[in-house]
Amino acid sequence: MRIFIVGSDKIYAIENYYKKYLEELGAEVFLFTAQNYFYEYYNRSIFNKILYRASLSGIMRKIERLFMQNVNQFKPDVIWIFKGMEIRPAALAWAKNRNVKLANYNPDNPFIFSGRGSGNSNVTRSISLYDLQFTYNLSVKEKLEREYLSKVVFLPFGFDLDDRLFEICVNQDEILKLCFAGNPDKERAAFIEAMALAGIQIDVFGNDWKKFVNNEAITVHPPVYGDDFWKILRRYRLQLNLMRPHNEDSHNMRTFEVPAVGGIMLAPDTKEHRLFFNDKQEVYFFSDPQDAINKTKIVMGMSKNDIEKIRLSARLRSLASGYSYKNRTDTVFQSFKNLLS
Repeated sequence: MRIFIVGSDKIYAIENYYKKYLEELGAEVFLFTAQNYFYEYYNRSIFNKILYRASLSGIMRKIERLFMQNVNQFKPDVIWIFKGMEIRPAALAWAKNRNVKLANYNPDNPFIFSGRGSGNSNVTRSISLYDLQFTYNLSVKEKLEREYLSKVVFLPFGFDLDDRLFEICVNQDEILKLCFAGNPDKERAAFIEAMALAGIQIDVFGNDWKKFVNNEAITVHPPVYGDDFWKILRRYRLQLNLMRPHNEDSHNMRTFEVPAVGGIMLAPDTKEHRLFFNDKQEVYFFSDPQDAINKTKIVMGMSKNDIEKIRLSARLRSLASGYSYKNRTDTVFQSFKNLLS
């Protein structure tokens, strides 16, 4: 099976996990970094940004030409588009006319764009072209099936953490504080400010937090990646998980990353979160900011023994339930086999 992935190879891109594990399953995989090409152009200068926003840039045509060249050279059985902001529908139709199966996985909601990078018209205009769609969101799955008659597979987010790194993370001294790892927006900042005003000490890790918060109880740190990211998730007593507007009743990447490393997650009480974890046994769920404050104070006052029980339960649930990206890739590979048969 020859699979042509369109996405990014940046350290944070989940495409990397799927490429790795699809190759382990015997597939030949080519990763076309369309997103890299776009952002390298877009972020190069203010002039490039102005040209693109005025629809005067040639970057999309350049990406399209490179896409076609690489498809002709690789000759894939399946083209798997991650999100799809950089690929216009005409290019997908071109590939489809060459008897290549088209699949999509959107790590954001294709119907609700909460920011400049969460979607564009290429995403929504391409929906009907796909032979198969993966989605992490059950509400999106239902809408795609009902309104577009799409063939859809539920593919939640996951984690990728080897045993070596897990042991390193475990052997750290605990920091008895609340932590949030992620970039700010007005809603997240307001939530965290409310918790700080209630006397909760919070460390935040991400870009530009100093522009959003100003409270002595909040300590701002730069973003963390790689091994340091996992160490942060484990080191703190409690990890806050906040959803974006397009994920209000769903889940996100932190949903699985925090429990996988034995972190204790404080997350919104959503329908999907309750599918994956048990409240007050493996994670903690909150209904509103005051409930989050109350739960935080409870966890901060728990004994070391009780904390370790929750950490262990979270880790064991993650492993036993197959929440890793390696397990998720089995679902993808079988779905592609079914599609091609």
